[in-house]
Amino acid sequence: MFKNKFSLLFLVAISLSQFSGAQNNTNSPYTRYGYGELSSATSGEQKAMGGVSIGARRKTSINTVNPASYSSVDSMTFMFDVGATGLLSRFSNTTGVTNKFTANLDYITMQFPVAKHVGFSAGLLPYSYAGYNYSVNLYEKTKYPTIPDFDTVFYRNSFNGYGTISQVYTGLGVDLFDHLSVGANVYYMFGSLYNTRSLRDKSRPDSTLVVSSTDVGDFRLRYGLQYHNTFAKKHDLNVGVVYEQKSNLKALFTESDYGVLTQYPDTLDGDRSFQLPQMFGLGLYYTYDKRLSLGVDYSLQKWGSALYRGDYSLLKDCSKLAVGAEYIPNSRGRYLTQRMSYRLGFNMSDPYYRLDNSSNMKNYNVSFGLGLPLYNAATNAITMLNASVEYGKVGATDVLREDYLKFTLNVVFNEHWFFKRKL
Repeated sequence: MFKNKFSLLFLVAISLSQFSGAQNNTNSPYTRYGYGELSSATSGEQKAMGGVSIGARRKTSINTVNPASYSSVDSMTFMFDVGATGLLSRFSNTTGVTNKFTANLDYITMQFPVAKHVGFSAGLLPYSYAGYNYSVNLYEKTKYPTIPDFDTVFYRNSFNGYGTISQVYTGLGVDLFDHLSVGANVYYMFGSLYNTRSLRDKSRPDSTLVVSSTDVGDFRLRYGLQYHNTFAKKHDLNVGVVYEQKSNLKALFTESDYGVLTQYPDTLDGDRSFQLPQMFGLGLYYTYDKRLSLGVDYSLQKWGSALYRGDYSLLKDCSKLAVGAEYIPNSRGRYLTQRMSYRLGFNMSDPYYRLDNSSNMKNYNVSFGLGLPLYNAATNAITMLNASVEYGKVGATDVLREDYLKFTLNVVFNEHWFFKRKL
């Protein structure tokens, strides 16, 4: 029975991964920089709490951010989490406003025990997205102002990009002692990002087109640690740490130039130097009486010390601060509204790419969400249906400001697979 269920879920995961790899989860022009928009790789439940996850440790959800949390899985439980998102973006600057919408599958994860105090997790997560399509009109005065129709030259500069870098991961979490857990994730990153830019003279058919692509295929590691304890029966405290070392990234950058308005070579093809940054994060997660949970995370990525296209100056260090809360009136209550989870969160971060006059630019995000427990009387298990809404701001009006609403819906299937039923 277990083998049949696992095989079915594996086939579903493979099918969904093929779908997710062909889709895009963003509309932002900012995704033309670096590796595009970096994903937090958090679950729908964590998104509703501002992304708080490093210290989170629960038996009813999958926390891929800190692999030390996998050991918390119940000895008879198999969990399968699927999430999808919708994104409504509003872009504004000094010249106008435009709106765009996109939706897609976000992630697929699963988790189950492999031994006493040892949990295993695997799945498909996004690493980054690129998706944009915009143009800018340029006007240039010529050196022949007295000649009719030659006093001003009109150009249109167009930019287009798309692609996804995904990551398949497997991880183990182990309880070393009564209150200490460690874990590690192994990721295989794969995918491609494509960028094009063209310059067209409106008075002539000539144009310049530059097409570039970045193809990624490599492994990386993440380590996690959690200290967890219960005080005076009603107070649960978790302290979490995650770490990734700086590493080289196998990537191929290719760029080709076409047209007559350029002095670049026709083609430029070869390997460039890429690195992934050193990263570390610290999180605190406190729960009172299984009802009220409060969490805070801080993380830092040292992109400024990592090569991108053989250059250290294109990216910069970025940090993120997240706080979140969850309230469950009564997990054993008679009414559904008593057993529901009510979540709220906020986070603030820096962009990891360099832009002119953007050294003080901050990105903000406010979120809230609900968790609906669905009881299965046949298996005595609870499936969680989670929904969240995030409002965020990226950039600034004097450059380009993005205000967005992101909707996430995920389902955590929680089944008891590891026990023998009595006849």
